[in-house]
Amino acid sequence: MISEGLERECRRVAALLSGARSAVAFTGAGISTESGIPDFRSPQGIWANSTPVLYQEFLASPEARFEYWRQKAVAMRDFVDCQPNAGHRLLARWEAQGRLRGVITQNIDELHQRAGSQAVLELHGTALKVGCLSCQRRWEAEPWNSRFLTEGKVPDCPDCGGMLKHATVSFGQQLPPDVLMMARQWCRQADVLLAAGSSLVVEPAASLPRVARENGACLIIVNREPTPLDDLANLVIRHSIGELFTWIERLLDAS
Repeated sequence: MISEGLERECRRVAALLSGARSAVAFTGAGISTESGIPDFRSPQGIWANSTPVLYQEFLASPEARFEYWRQKAVAMRDFVDCQPNAGHRLLARWEAQGRLRGVITQNIDELHQRAGSQAVLELHGTALKVGCLSCQRRWEAEPWNSRFLTEGKVPDCPDCGGMLKHATVSFGQQLPPDVLMMARQWCRQADVLLAAGSSLVVEPAASLPRVARENGACLIIVNREPTPLDDLANLVIRHSIGELFTWIERLLDAS
């Protein structure tokens, strides 16, 4: 059952999506926890048992590079068997229907793409790829993770001998400038921004919903916990993303 208040909120979101000229989704870890992927900041999160390796440490220290690869290889187990959930699938469906321009995500799990989303801006990169910091060549991450776990040795680029690193943005590492520029452009042009599952505290990504709001967009925040931008939002909903989006989808179908 859905409460009367929540039904009103769903109807409002459905109406906004139906009438939007350029609606954009902005997603964080909360949408992927519903697929079984742990978040980073909770007491049970990834960082509860390990300290992230800074980018400068990775570059400067063989020991830091080993710890980095150990963390990534272990964390990869959480990604491999997980599947997109209703939240991912419905965002992909809304994009295919022309209701959504695309997804800006802080997540590194590629679940949006696996769900069928075509226009995805990955602010923090992807854990499912490995890249050379010198020649920029990329590979699927899983064979390299398996090799690391088997040999206990940090791999080098087979082409140029450069450092191999997962294609994620580490602490101290700059976000991809072209991706961030495109994300800001989407937010400036959006008339609806649907922020789902993000704590909205990690900068510069967290400033993007503010950019959208300052340029006239209606800001909808769906998150179980309060965020720093709740007072700026036009609508704040505390509920499971997959379930909420399913109810909104029914209203969109009915209209």
